Amino acid sequence: MAPEYNMMELMICVASRYLEDGSSVAVGTGAPCAAAMLAQKTCAPNLVILFEAGGVAPLLPRMPISVGDSRTFYKAVMAAGMAEMMTTCARGQVDYAFLGGAQIDKYGNINSTCIGDYYKPKVRFPGSGGANDFASLCWRTMVMTVHEKARFVEKCDFITSPGFLTGDGAREAAGLPEGGPYKIITDLAVMGFDEKTRAMMIESLHPGVDVEKVRAETGFELIVPAHIGRTEPPMTEELRILRDEVDPGRLVIGRA
Repeated sequence: MAPEYNMMELMICVASRYLEDGSSVAVGTGAPCAAAMLAQKTCAPNLVILFEAGGVAPLLPRMPISVGDSRTFYKAVMAAGMAEMMTTCARGQVDYAFLGGAQIDKYGNINSTCIGDYYKPKVRFPGSGGANDFASLCWRTMVMTVHEKARFVEKCDFITSPGFLTGDGAREAAGLPEGGPYKIITDLAVMGFDEKTRAMMIESLHPGVDVEKVRAETGFELIVPAHIGRTEPPMTEELRILRDEVDPGRLVIGRA
């Protein structure tokens, strides 16, 4: 029988598979960190994990509770600082970065600043931190999020972290280097971006999910290709490592 799992475990396992051995990834805490740790213990043993607060290439023993947690420096190559991390990103040395926010639009732009008018917002959020640097300068960005219409919007109220801006060629016209959004991993599906228009498209549906469910929870028209894959569920060994070695305290994954 297939092992039982929850949606958070599925999302983490899926995200970890996109991280190639020998690549570098900038993460915060929570699910992105769990995905990087799982990748390092499975498909990418030489993955270089970077933390905004300065941890460079640690071998994480357990799930850290913040980017400044001492565990983010465990057996690390270097204990740097935020300025050094942003410089590393500007040099093009960061392959992947995980981002998050309150809104994301069809071109992968992310809002983590405010809902409503910037000067009179309905809700004010913390803002960018290092997210704009990573979105602007690293090679590929990924997002892990709950899939709901309030989050997947036609147009962000504010662009904190740029994706493909208004579509094909807009990112380059704005002076940003090659790169941008890569995968959006939700509790319903995995989305990528069309190479011609740079608009979001469905790549694979999670077990038990159909296209109409994804459309109903998206505030814009998704590209639906002729062939849509099915997300491979977590393997038994992935779940064992995730539960026993990455997050034994169930801080992120919760209970299956």
